[in-house]
Amino acid sequence: MKIEHIKVSDLISNNWSGGTTTQLAIYPKDSDYKKRNFLFRISTASVESEESVFTKLPGVSRKLMILNGEIKIEHKDHYSKTIKKFEQDEFSGDWETKSYGKATDFNLMTTGSVTGDIEAITLVKSKTFTLNKLVNCYGFYIYSGSIELFINNKTFVVNKGDSILFFPEDSETEIEILPTAKCELIKSEIKFIN
Repeated sequence: MKIEHIKVSDLISNNWSGGTTTQLAIYPKDSDYKKRNFLFRISTASVESEESVFTKLPGVSRKLMILNGEIKIEHKDHYSKTIKKFEQDEFSGDWETKSYGKATDFNLMTTGSVTGDIEAITLVKSKTFTLNKLVNCYGFYIYSGSIELFINNKTFVVNKGDSILFFPEDSETEIEILPTAKCELIKSEIKFIN
């Protein structure tokens, strides 16, 4: 199993029209977000303007979850909805999308036949997760708190703002996560469909 620990100190933030965005992970690693040649991209973004226009991303499927704050998201000719902390929306990057309100959000973008799901998890005690070999990549982003993570006789300390990715290969594996205090994390599951 391949494991990648991404520390907050190694991340770079960039501006977008409504605030800043920070790429947490991109796959393959040599992909370029601007060229849209990735299979998946995980990021966070701050929405700092009361009204923001989302970047159009043809061919990209998007899942967006609010981490802090609240926005009304409006997809022209489709629907609008208000989303609050740990609520999410799924939409096409082709759509014309605006948001109203200020927030911090978590984004999972996928292309082609790649699919993904995101879930917010609050931990106050140890929890075991089974990494299924049918999922190509699991990601854990620590929004608040920190964790100790135990897998294959190895220990990782993952702090606030860090991410850790697991690429299961040919067997199921269990990981145990022990929060050092109350911890909020976002779990991503990504599948490459041939």
